[in-house]
Amino acid sequence: MQASLEQVAQINVLAGLPLADQVSLQRHTLVQSYSKGEIILHEGDRLPAKLYAVVSGTIQITKTATTGKETILRNLADGEIFAAPALLGNGTSPATVMAESDCEILTVERDALLKAIQQQPDIAIRMLVVLNNRIQLLHETVHGLVSEQATIRLVRLILYFADKSGTVSTPQGESLKTELSYYRMARSVGIAYEECLRLIKSLKSVITYSRGGKIIIIDRQKLEAIASGAVSFENI
Repeated sequence: MQASLEQVAQINVLAGLPLADQVSLQRHTLVQSYSKGEIILHEGDRLPAKLYAVVSGTIQITKTATTGKETILRNLADGEIFAAPALLGNGTSPATVMAESDCEILTVERDALLKAIQQQPDIAIRMLVVLNNRIQLLHETVHGLVSEQATIRLVRLILYFADKSGTVSTPQGESLKTELSYYRMARSVGIAYEECLRLIKSLKSVITYSRGGKIIIIDRQKLEAIASGAVSFENI
């Protein structure tokens, strides 16, 4: 199904385009629906030359090591682009993309996008900003895996989702809108499930964890101090 003009405008890197440019791109779009848990792209798939973006819902991007260990690289929501190698690389999917919830994925043909970029160079600038931010985040993740304690990586993950997806004020503290299961956190920071369980328990004075992955930040200031390395979690 062809995307609507509203859906085209939802994509962050295309937001604010003149109506004429949106109409031109619209003719070269496709929107597909995926159910929760469905694989959108497999690692190693050959990708058509298109821009991929999330129109609605959320997706999860994972990478599998040669040992078979799977790591969550990132989770993306409405308006965000993914699968950059389809446009800028070797056309091979570097990771597996799964629908974290029921979602809709929009694609734009590469040639049509390049034509739009010629008319509106800001599109390319926005794409570079997105990709640069992800490279920096990946660099920080790799650096953390090599040199930082697992507790610091875990705390930073919790704060990342608190800032990215937001929180809701409760009598106990800031409740994360995103649910983070032990399994998901362990895969995101490169530790075993059992170690994640132990570390979350050790942080009980600054966060609470309840069934289903509901996390409440009790003391954000202290949590940020742990994330910065200013306070050792043994001293909380």
